Amino acid sequence: MPIGFAVTLGLFALCTAAALFRTRHFGRTVYMTTVVINELPQVASLCLILSAGLAWVEGDLVGGPGLVLSVLTMVVLTGHVELARRGISAGSAVGRALTDAGITAATASRVRLLRPLLAPLPIRPRSVRRVRNVAYGPHRLQRLDVYRRRGAAVRGTLVYLHGGGYSSGRKHWEARALLHHFASEGWVCISADYRLRPGAGIADHLDDARSVVTWAHAHAGDHGGDPGTLVMVGSSAGAHLTALCALTQEDQPDRGASRIDAAVGLYGYYGPYDGADRSAGPVSSPLRLRAASAPPFFLVHGDHDSWVPVELAREFVRHLRADSRQAVVYAELPGAQHGFDLFRSWRFTAVLTGLDAFVRNLPGSARTGPG
Repeated sequence: MPIGFAVTLGLFALCTAAALFRTRHFGRTVYMTTVVINELPQVASLCLILSAGLAWVEGDLVGGPGLVLSVLTMVVLTGHVELARRGISAGSAVGRALTDAGITAATASRVRLLRPLLAPLPIRPRSVRRVRNVAYGPHRLQRLDVYRRRGAAVRGTLVYLHGGGYSSGRKHWEARALLHHFASEGWVCISADYRLRPGAGIADHLDDARSVVTWAHAHAGDHGGDPGTLVMVGSSAGAHLTALCALTQEDQPDRGASRIDAAVGLYGYYGPYDGADRSAGPVSSPLRLRAASAPPFFLVHGDHDSWVPVELAREFVRHLRADSRQAVVYAELPGAQHGFDLFRSWRFTAVLTGLDAFVRNLPGSARTGPG
């Protein structure tokens, strides 16, 4: 029995099974186990094939045990094909979501197969410049990065907030493909850190998020940005902050400086902070905020998310659609886990294409308050 290859195959089989089947248990562990194989099944297949090829050359796949391992290898590779199919099907899911919201989705449903296959890592293109660690406040975590296309006129401004459950995460970890893509398309993109637990609470997180938006309105023009259109994007906890900022902007003293023209949530958490709202602090659940003056929303969630269940995203979508006068686009991605924006996968490429269509169809000014 080739013990080394058997152990390797067993690990691949475990990760593949965890990605294929939804579970409500061990959410964070399942996410960490499946995040790479779920978004990059082609890379997992290549690694497994190379490992099996080495075992075959060494004669480990000959005889009864070798035959069993060969059959199991084919079964696991078949699972990878299914994971790839689910990733590619995200284009149709995003296209349907846009169509249901009355947005032209011809380009959103067209899947780009080659680039995610050959270049799935979110490497910053040479055409995009990154200005690092600009201070927007005195705390060491109140820093942001600015991405913009080199030597070109730009379009709108995009503000991005990372995830991490308010306890971890950094501005250069997630959604890098989104920042690179929109910067290369002419947007000034701002990715910001914010104060984290245990040293900060929901009021501090919100204050930092609003400060980043204020900074964007005041300084995006210094980097060639157009403050006339500001889109706010967040992942997980960042989506929670994005939703809170978008739904409370009308209540801020300077509504022009806090204006958000559209909000985007990627695998967001929309419940109360720390599991419960506290009367002494601000309302911490977007589900408890009125949406009558909400900007357009674009929400994306995976139906296999084991960290933030998809049912919570569905509840937030119903809450928005019951009250909002603006478009609420909701794309539910088949087989997607938490953290699907870590790579430029087939799935996230489809999301980016859908976002392109969404921002192109924003109202002329898309403003929800005076500028």
